[in-house]
Amino acid sequence: MSERAEGQPDGRTDSGENREELLRKYDTESAFRTNLGFWKWIVFALGSALTIFQFYTALRGGYVFQIQGAIHVGAAMGLVYLLYPAKREWSGRPGVPFYDVILAAATIWTNSYIVINYERLTNQSVIFGFSTLDYTVAALGILLILEATRRCVGLPIVVIASCALLYGWLGPYNPIFPHAGFSLDRLATETYFTTSSIFGTPIQVSATFIFLFLFFGVILVKTNIGQFFNDLAFGLTGKYTGGTAKAAVVASGLQGTISGSSVANTVTSGSFTIPMMKRAGFRPHFAAAAEASASTGGQIMPPIMGAAAFIMAEYTGVPYNEIIVIAIVPAILYFTGVFTGTHLVAKRDGIVGVPRDQLPAIGGLLKKSDLLLPIFVIIGLLLYGFSPQNAALYGIASAFLISLIRRETRMSLVEMGRLLENGARAALPVISACATAGIIAGIVTKTGLGGKLAGGILDLALGNFFLLMFFTMIACLILGMGLPTTANYVVTATVAAPILVQFDVPLIAAHFFVFYFGIVADITPPVCLAAYAGAGIAGSSPMRTGVTAVSLAIAAFIIPYIFVTEPVLVLEGATFTNFVPAFGTALLGMIAISGAIMGYFMGRANTLERLALLAGGIMLIYPLLPVSLAGFGLVVAIGVIQYLRGASGGKPPEEKEAPKAEESPA
Repeated sequence: MSERAEGQPDGRTDSGENREELLRKYDTESAFRTNLGFWKWIVFALGSALTIFQFYTALRGGYVFQIQGAIHVGAAMGLVYLLYPAKREWSGRPGVPFYDVILAAATIWTNSYIVINYERLTNQSVIFGFSTLDYTVAALGILLILEATRRCVGLPIVVIASCALLYGWLGPYNPIFPHAGFSLDRLATETYFTTSSIFGTPIQVSATFIFLFLFFGVILVKTNIGQFFNDLAFGLTGKYTGGTAKAAVVASGLQGTISGSSVANTVTSGSFTIPMMKRAGFRPHFAAAAEASASTGGQIMPPIMGAAAFIMAEYTGVPYNEIIVIAIVPAILYFTGVFTGTHLVAKRDGIVGVPRDQLPAIGGLLKKSDLLLPIFVIIGLLLYGFSPQNAALYGIASAFLISLIRRETRMSLVEMGRLLENGARAALPVISACATAGIIAGIVTKTGLGGKLAGGILDLALGNFFLLMFFTMIACLILGMGLPTTANYVVTATVAAPILVQFDVPLIAAHFFVFYFGIVADITPPVCLAAYAGAGIAGSSPMRTGVTAVSLAIAAFIIPYIFVTEPVLVLEGATFTNFVPAFGTALLGMIAISGAIMGYFMGRANTLERLALLAGGIMLIYPLLPVSLAGFGLVVAIGVIQYLRGASGGKPPEEKEAPKAEESPA
């Protein structure tokens, strides 16, 4: 494909910033040291040891939760201190400062203390209590985990966790939601030595399932599956109207399910797709927004869906193989909205597809279709009933075998060793986020804060169910602006999901509700990190990019309400007769709403037509068939009017007063 080859020969984006610079600027997870010197061998040894430990326990069975979790967290936090500097600007400095070496050793020691003294800490302490050294180790361990999380995940989650700890300690003095409170000694030991806080469900899942799936993503990258996804997307959609944007949506959705990071996927895919969209005629802010919204949606795309889906399986009791089936319909609705939005904007602005001779040949891509085999292995085994651990192991084995087929992906012994280290590196932000989110969830549970917050939101909503959903959505968006997806889901699943369940919302629908709104925070202004990253590549206004990304991903702000009002779409009580109408009307509703937002349906839409399309779309997704049929009739009527007007060469009556295309959100 000649256009791709000519794209950015120097590897830099249109804005003058290369991919690594953008990742460091917008993605805290990527701000690691680049010049370790001698310490690269220590990082290699510790990272490889952590990966080997995870494989060993996956094959022979894990240890008890505290021991498994302590080894998992201790090695990871030690790596964080060796890899991530105290300030992001210091990442280019050579070597590792002595104080970070001390902190790395200290965090390994505090976690080893749990392993060595496990019997005494869990059994004898009930009778004889804890020693002064126990309290010191617990307090030091908590502080080290918080600092490590700040370095590789970011400050907001640490602030929330610190506030949670203060709330637990100063319970009787809190002006809002007071409680009995904990002494500092008890707070430290409850947080560090039990399975209800740091070593609770998030870390337990991270130390078993999540690490293996993250390693699976790392080895897939080694097989060049990302480039295959790009080529496949362009081969399938590039020739159609607005083909570059459609291909970006498809490719980013496919890659996002592997990477699990909105920002990283935006930068990785966007450094290639955004310049192409701009050259095709899309405005810079729209090109950046299309990439950001699609990359963000990758986290809801089965089978991997980021790390949060594994924790959802534990919280809800729904097996992971069922979670990925349930997630298919919401993902289809989300990407239908984004894909439709790009199509309508391309039609509105007259942007054509890429010439066929510049696109990858489908026949050539079919010869590389074996790259998809590891993904099919995992999906097939999960659906067949294998545990996530076993499915991940078989997926990793198949990906490794696939890498041996081609010379360019075949690994030497040194590269295999490096792969072990890279697997551990990829897991560090997730492990840190899970450990710190566990602190928040533990405090919420132990103090009864979840129930108190639920009561407060219920009072604020005045018992109105839709207001309750709206306030819950706002809470999830605010939390999501400061927390990574996994941590955000842990907190909202603990605090917000039970509120919806109190209104008889099915458990799985409530959890998908908070999961979705936590994810779309990455493109919701004012923070919208994925949109900022895309804007950095496109050279566009970050805030305008964020607003446009929200308009493209408007489906994500509607779909969660559909989960709750139409639980059949998350397969709750679904039958053929109730699922098909609900899915069909929801799909049509997404298309109509996209037409209203973009100002184009069968032709350019005036203000009245946009309002009618919006009303018709909302009526289509409303869970009453007569209302949906009325909405369908309204949408069809607008479509017929626009079609007849286009056939006669007419223009919308209000076109002169309507905003110009470049002034609209899209």
